[in-house]
Amino acid sequence: MKEIQNSPIQKITFNNITFLIKRDDLLDDDFSGNKARKFYFFLKNNFPKIDTIISYGSNQSNAMFSLSVLAKLKNWDFKYYVNHIPSFLKDAPDGNYKEALKNNMNIIENEEFSKSTLNIKENELFISEGGAVNEAQYGIKILANELNIYIKQNNLRNIKVFLPSGTGTTALFLAKYLDVEVLTCACVGSDEYLIEQFKELEPNTNLHPIILQKEKKFHFGKLYKSSWDIWQELQSQTNIEFDLLYDPVGWQTLFFNQENIDINNILYIHQGGLKGNITMKQRYERKYHK
Repeated sequence: MKEIQNSPIQKITFNNITFLIKRDDLLDDDFSGNKARKFYFFLKNNFPKIDTIISYGSNQSNAMFSLSVLAKLKNWDFKYYVNHIPSFLKDAPDGNYKEALKNNMNIIENEEFSKSTLNIKENELFISEGGAVNEAQYGIKILANELNIYIKQNNLRNIKVFLPSGTGTTALFLAKYLDVEVLTCACVGSDEYLIEQFKELEPNTNLHPIILQKEKKFHFGKLYKSSWDIWQELQSQTNIEFDLLYDPVGWQTLFFNQENIDINNILYIHQGGLKGNITMKQRYERKYHK
């Protein structure tokens, strides 16, 4: 059974500014990043009646791949619902889709699917899209404790923790358990959508992360030249590969807000998700010719 080890924190310089990076991408080759934190509760605890995981989302989801790893580790079946699988992906599986299939994922394509149509049986464990579940705080609290210890030991009184958000689950529970301020930005949907996600998970508190305003609206999964450029610059200047969906939006948002926040005191959480880069990188290279 895999154990989550304390991931390293390293100092980088990007665009002549020094940042600290929490390298959760280095937790494990397969079970890493924020999804490992979110699903750690299910990995570490026994569920004697469960033999199947059920979830849903996009056909290249990081959560899909991580759940396929979890199911394999627990010797469970994994059923994953999607609205659509493009024919090119069926013909030539790639990225998270390919890796999840290797782990014996049973992917179910249904254009009419919605989570309300599911009839979850006693032997089935349902996990919401992206791992937006209350149990996620089990692993995220461990991450917060690692950060709190590091911040205290290094006397980083003015540090702020930043991470881009999908469902906002990781940022929300970090804000709950961290001793310092948590900043984030919405990468899937609007700021209002992100706030609703916070309220759905933690309805009895207003202790939410601070949502930074983005320079422009980013449509999730759409290709942007500015995102491709900053991703390449990050890799060139830091020798660290970042995710191509969330991190470019996150870094652009940080620099857009540098007059409002102390950008010299940012601890950035690298949340992994790099297997999804395979298909995203191919798309970017086709569009912008490298």
